[in-house]
Amino acid sequence: MAALVWLLIPVAAAVVALLWGTWAARNRKSGDISELAGYARFREAMERREAMERREAMERREAMERREAMERQDSGTGVS
Repeated sequence: MAALVWLLIPVAAAVVALLWGTWAARNRKSGDISELAGYARFREAMERREAMERREAMERREAMERREAMERQDSGTGVS
């Protein structure tokens, strides 16, 4: 009987190893999909930020051009 108990130890270890191997080799598609979705959201946010920065730069440039045009008009009329 004692020999059977000693035989159960490697059999139990083999079963545990089989279960762990099955778990470790499982299909993990959901992780990649969520990571790719996160990267897509990051890329979209960066594109929105760049577009917003370009729009703000254009607005500043237009405001500066309007200010310069008004200064030219004021200096041409002699009004101080």
